[in-house]
Amino acid sequence: MGDNTNIRIGLVVMSDRASAGVRPDGVEGVIREFLAKEGADLAKVSIIPDEADIIGKKLVEWADSGRLDLVLTSGGTGVSPRDVTPEATCAILQQEIPGIPEAMRAESLKITNRAVLSRGVAGIRNGVMIVNLPGSPKAALENLACVYSALLHGVAKAQGDKSDCAPTH
Repeated sequence: MGDNTNIRIGLVVMSDRASAGVRPDGVEGVIREFLAKEGADLAKVSIIPDEADIIGKKLVEWADSGRLDLVLTSGGTGVSPRDVTPEATCAILQQEIPGIPEAMRAESLKITNRAVLSRGVAGIRNGVMIVNLPGSPKAALENLACVYSALLHGVAKAQGDKSDCAPTH
């Protein structure tokens, strides 16, 4: 799994307006462009409303399908009443990985003090890593870029890679 070209990645965008066709989603394009530079691609994309039950069902469906290794989500991680992505994600995770969102928030704090309002989470379900990214295309890209290489390693480990973890610098 250390090879980016073999990783199967899905993106679920949580947006009431984009799912209703009121406005276009800007996250998919920036994530596709980033992944292409990394030698990977999106295998699956879905745009759904900010509804906890719909989010939870989609994450379970994708994580349990056996067709994806990493599921990225975008949106619903703030503090507005409709932002329920972290709660929906936590409800279906088998293991939480707090270091991923901690690293993303720390990196984002270098850019904006509003990063403290991000409530995204990350974890594992059935060997599939799930990571909540912000809904802003710029913030989603910045957050993914700062943890991407660690995500690849984490996915390999979650799927049973028993090799030693070499230190990185």
